[in-house]
Amino acid sequence: MKRGAAAGFTLIEVLVALAIVAIALGAGMKASGSLAGNAQRLADVSAAQWCAENQLTEMRLTRQFPGIGDTEFACEQLGRQYGGLMKVRPTPNPNFRRVDAIVKDEAGLTLLVISTILPRL
Repeated sequence: MKRGAAAGFTLIEVLVALAIVAIALGAGMKASGSLAGNAQRLADVSAAQWCAENQLTEMRLTRQFPGIGDTEFACEQLGRQYGGLMKVRPTPNPNFRRVDAIVKDEAGLTLLVISTILPRL
């Protein structure tokens, strides 16, 4: 080994390594934040689907041909309140009606729309 030769890393090498680590950690934080947001969105959409399916099932179980028009409903799932709108529209065949169940979150943003056709019984 030569006398006077420095052993170790230079300041530039250390700064480059720190920059790489910082970028990797930043990307990891962004990814974990996205995963958390997606998990909450999935829970909201699942609860909204339960609300819509409950409303549509209730309409089927009453065995009454639904009248044309809009009806608001409220639903609580997983400790959260959801509002919704049931839209009943005519179809080309008068023996059927199209029903759209629209579920919105607490801020009024549409989470889910489920559509079905109900027959005259």
